[in-house]
Amino acid sequence: MLSGLLSRLFGGARAGDANASLDDLRAASETGAAHIVDVREPGEFAAGHVPGAINLPLSRFAPAQLPTGKPVILMCLSGARSGRASAACAAVQGVRHYPGGFAGWRSAGGAVAR
Repeated sequence: MLSGLLSRLFGGARAGDANASLDDLRAASETGAAHIVDVREPGEFAAGHVPGAINLPLSRFAPAQLPTGKPVILMCLSGARSGRASAACAAVQGVRHYPGGFAGWRSAGGAVAR
């Protein structure tokens, strides 16, 4: 069931096709069904991030560094930097952008890892 949902959400999608929702991000954090890539700088990431996220700072971001094997959700604090990273990933399949950012995640009651 989860794989069918992920296939509908991410299957064959390019970065510009659609954004990831809060529910998509929550599912990725809880189940590991997608890679969560936080593009904030290391100090920001260390101060708090979505559980399960990895840090690939926008200042050194390259689409070739993205993890493979499952869909990717890009995020930052407010959605601006991850939007730029998403635009850089236009040719990469299965990459989505979470426009709510970490601020939106926290305000929705999302767990915070340090």
